[in-house]
Amino acid sequence: MSRVQSFAPIIGRQPRVVILGSMPGVASLEALQYYAHPRNAFWPILGELFGIDPTAEYEARIRELEKLPVILWDTLQACHRPGSLDSDIDADSARANDFPGLLRRFPEIRAILFNGATSEKYFRQLVVPQLPDPLSIQLLKMPSTSPAHAGMRFEEKLAAWRRLLEFTD
Repeated sequence: MSRVQSFAPIIGRQPRVVILGSMPGVASLEALQYYAHPRNAFWPILGELFGIDPTAEYEARIRELEKLPVILWDTLQACHRPGSLDSDIDADSARANDFPGLLRRFPEIRAILFNGATSEKYFRQLVVPQLPDPLSIQLLKMPSTSPAHAGMRFEEKLAAWRRLLEFTD
């Protein structure tokens, strides 16, 4: 079974919200880019919400993202997973990124938006027990932007992801 590792976070200006995937898929790992699969709706959604051109070079998209009060990262730092499906993550091998450290570094974080259920599941299992209780940060599960989440149309995903704007104004 393949051991995979996530990327370093992309940290925007004075971040107030964290967007978390679970673990980059094969296309993203091969390209060394967040949300590199051509059918993933993540960049088109950010295009609609913030005017980031989803067809621009990756580096240009990242420069635009870094102007926003957003951190882009993954819940998991490493795991064993064949292929790209979250359902194939070996739960016993799942290791979380350092969120206590991230939240100490950026105490103005007001919300964490999960790009799908798996990201939220592992965050609640592996991270929440390490955090202060009660947690003063909103935890919001968003519909996955993955092409594997085909049961929801782009327009529906976009409508749900508009919640991100509450934390970036």
